[in-house]
Amino acid sequence: MTTPLLSLQGITKRYPGVVANQDVSLTVMPGQAHAVLGENGAGKSTLMKIIYGSVKPDEGQVVFNGQPVQIRNPQEARKLGISMVFQHFSLFDTLTVAENVWLGLDKSLSLAEVTERIVAKASEYGLDLEPERPVHTLSVGEMQRVEIIRALLTEPKLLILDEPTSVLTPQAVEKLFVVLHKLVSQGVSILYISHKLHEIRALCTACTVLRGGKLTGVCDPREETNASLSRLMIGAEPPALQHVARAPGEVVLSVQGLSLTRQDPFGVDLDGISLQVRAGEVVGLAGVSGNGQKELMWALSGEDTRSGVQCGVASVSLSGQAVAALGPVPRRQMGLHFVPEERLGRGAVPSLSLSQNLLLTRSEAVGAGGWVRMSALADQARSIIDRFKVKASGPDAAAQSLSGGNLQKFIVGREISAAPKLLIVSQPTWGVDVGAAAQIRAEILALRDAGCAVLVVSEELEELFELSDRLHVIAKGRLSPSVARAEATVERIGEWMSGLWPDSSSATSAAPAQQGAQHAAA
Repeated sequence: MTTPLLSLQGITKRYPGVVANQDVSLTVMPGQAHAVLGENGAGKSTLMKIIYGSVKPDEGQVVFNGQPVQIRNPQEARKLGISMVFQHFSLFDTLTVAENVWLGLDKSLSLAEVTERIVAKASEYGLDLEPERPVHTLSVGEMQRVEIIRALLTEPKLLILDEPTSVLTPQAVEKLFVVLHKLVSQGVSILYISHKLHEIRALCTACTVLRGGKLTGVCDPREETNASLSRLMIGAEPPALQHVARAPGEVVLSVQGLSLTRQDPFGVDLDGISLQVRAGEVVGLAGVSGNGQKELMWALSGEDTRSGVQCGVASVSLSGQAVAALGPVPRRQMGLHFVPEERLGRGAVPSLSLSQNLLLTRSEAVGAGGWVRMSALADQARSIIDRFKVKASGPDAAAQSLSGGNLQKFIVGREISAAPKLLIVSQPTWGVDVGAAAQIRAEILALRDAGCAVLVVSEELEELFELSDRLHVIAKGRLSPSVARAEATVERIGEWMSGLWPDSSSATSAAPAQQGAQHAAA
């Protein structure tokens, strides 16, 4: 029989207050795409980090190519032929793309040679990258491409992918899967973590399921359905989302002719952006990462206040009041809450507790004179933990101690529970399991039904079709006309992502225009 490429035997890893992995065994054959499936906090990422050498197991043995090994760090893992793409990126913001990739490669290579290899690999795999760009100028989706290219340049025998497609467009996912199928045909093994069940069924021939850190089963995902995989993972199927059409109310967010020059040489200029979001509606914003989403979010959240008044018209208004010159705090006081795409560093301070991270956007526990009522703050954090089913040791748990999906649930919960008038959320279900994604989407729709205006930025078209009443596409800093959800198709939106949309006078959905006329008449 063929010797397994990788065999884990009785792996156990404990942290204070939690057992991340308990007596887990896993076998990966050469040239096999093997999925690791489990809900947020099931221990998947910890297990992958043990294989990659960034975490040391308390018990158990790792066997690679038939030989017991002790992988003490990622450098040793790469020498063995193991590469990993992390869910939370391990990139230095102040270095360029090429410099970040160079750090993980053979130092006999010059930076110029590494740059050439990046360009070649990026072209081969259809993952557009500019090697000279500093990482801090990249969107989350572009950072994901850097991680994937860096891993592929090591020519791995085992490639570990932790949520690699969470911020990729469907077209980019298709291109990536062509590459992964080719790697498998060449004998490369892939360990694949994803909450997108259709991806697992399309790519993988084996699947190990974890629940609560324990092994609960092994299956062939090709013989399963999304429903049966959900039951294996979370013990039940997520409830169906109830999206009931309703008439929107007054305009809450108005953007008129917003044009902004990029703030860094690798950014995107915003060109004449106009959109409206009304009370009681969800407007979706689709687009390939790096086409102006970041710049638009900065302008709407108050991080970029350069827009001001353009041509005598307020470029950004909230409930009829000009806010373009206001920063994030006064906008928040007017009811605007924002969930950024990057969890650690922007959505939360990694080293602070969940309670302390509430103070970034919430002030209910702050009393007279600026004194913080710590018990009230802890109760508030505990309420969010309970409501959004966040797996954490408690309000004092550091943000960086949570799995990516659980931190996402906490951040989204922090903003939704503030009962905003306008919620802007970027990548709302990035890296969360199917059950948690269903809950977050249901909470967003409940917020809409309560009269909140919601703008959702996502690269998952399925998510946008589930949530949105209307959709726009952003491409090269320009915004498409809106299209009603009932009239939107994957093909149509995919074409618009290339910037190919008709003139707004012919393409704008009739429904928003009629709603605007009704509102004006009122």
